[in-house]
Amino acid sequence: MRPNVSGIHHISAISTDPQRTVDFYAGTLGLRLVKQTVNFDDPRTYHLYFGDESGTPGTVITFFPWPDGRAGRVGPGQVAVTSFAVRPEATAFWVQRLLAHRIDYEMPVRRTFGGAQETVLAFRDPDGLMLEIVAHPGSDSLPHRDVSDGIPEEDAIRGFHGATLWVESEASTARVLVDTLGYVAAGEHQGVTRFSAPDRQGSTFVDLRVTGDFPRGTQGTGTVHHIAFRVPDSEAQLALRHDAERAGLNPTLQIDRKYFRSVYFREPGGVLFEVATDTPGFAVDEPSDSLGRSLMLPLQYEARRAQIEAALPAIHITRDSDGKGLLGMVNFGIE
Repeated sequence: MRPNVSGIHHISAISTDPQRTVDFYAGTLGLRLVKQTVNFDDPRTYHLYFGDESGTPGTVITFFPWPDGRAGRVGPGQVAVTSFAVRPEATAFWVQRLLAHRIDYEMPVRRTFGGAQETVLAFRDPDGLMLEIVAHPGSDSLPHRDVSDGIPEEDAIRGFHGATLWVESEASTARVLVDTLGYVAAGEHQGVTRFSAPDRQGSTFVDLRVTGDFPRGTQGTGTVHHIAFRVPDSEAQLALRHDAERAGLNPTLQIDRKYFRSVYFREPGGVLFEVATDTPGFAVDEPSDSLGRSLMLPLQYEARRAQIEAALPAIHITRDSDGKGLLGMVNFGIE
């Protein structure tokens, strides 16, 4: 039986200020900071992970903060919009919360794909990254979250709803989603085509919007770097890598990212895809109840820890990373 992905594993984007990123995603949106580490390819840069209590695949958005980075431009060849799932009754809460935090948003609208109706609240993060909170019946099947800081459990973000890719033409990208990753067509709404992972549960949707002659996107702050799709283990990943190779997608070899293994390739429309394993997870190097509190480094950088910490901007965490109780300041770098 050929392997299929089971939805989105994580989405990685580029921000500017790491403190502002923590304040927005762990504060305003109520996600848990589950890992502080560095870009394994460039230890001068943080890699910050936000998700549910344990960083379950399908809930995790990650950031490479580039304090001096140039702003990117959203366009074809990119993940343009990242969508979070909430329960159908949660829209009013999130309108009020965005107002309270002085976040500009668009009035909620309704979309229907394949007979399923959802309510969409669109806004941007402080760097301009396009986000949505989507109230959808399927979110009821996602794990409940224990959060505080003014976010009731029943209104909390449950994980990803999906992502919208902007492409110049649909056919070649759709072919990779269906033939290589195992997605299935799941409807169309106002020129956007939806594809669903086979289980049709949360963190599952990929939408394609054809932009035509719109200028190509450029990588930089306020844009998504890549989207990762989840497989259970290394064996399934190698099988999918084989399929990607046969399709002429030139996948990388398996790369050990400590918390998962990764294979990367760029689909024909230009979007960088990753296939990531569910295992071993974020508790491999620190206890589950203290995820995100300390800077964790891959083994190859431990000998340079003092130098790396001194070069990174300071991050102040005034709440426990799971939102319960206060912590002292956590400082890395010179202010």
